[in-house]
Amino acid sequence: LTSGVPILEALSVVSGTAGNMVVQNAVAAVADRVKQGAQMSEHLGDSGVFPEMVVSMVAVGEESGATDTMLSKIAEFYDEQVESTTKKLASLIEPLLIVTVGSIFGFLIVAMYMPTFQIFNLIK
Repeated sequence: LTSGVPILEALSVVSGTAGNMVVQNAVAAVADRVKQGAQMSEHLGDSGVFPEMVVSMVAVGEESGATDTMLSKIAEFYDEQVESTTKKLASLIEPLLIVTVGSIFGFLIVAMYMPTFQIFNLIK
């Protein structure tokens, strides 16, 4: 939208590249309704796919004439949210991986030295 792509064409591109059939169908339905003259924000909420915050921000963008700016802010917000969630997940998995790798090495060390200890018992 910022570079001058018409809203219907932008919705068509988003629908084709969504990678998720539910989102693809919802965006296609919104595009059909926008063709009929309705506002995009009215029908984003009807699909049940998009969060209420997205619908509200798109509505504000449509009313103020800055839909492209609002969509950019929504994208930035969700990018930050994904990054934060990824960092949290990594911090939760890291201790588990350390314990798992340590257990594997401990098992290998015990498996290597166990025959040596058994030989000492046989010598006595």
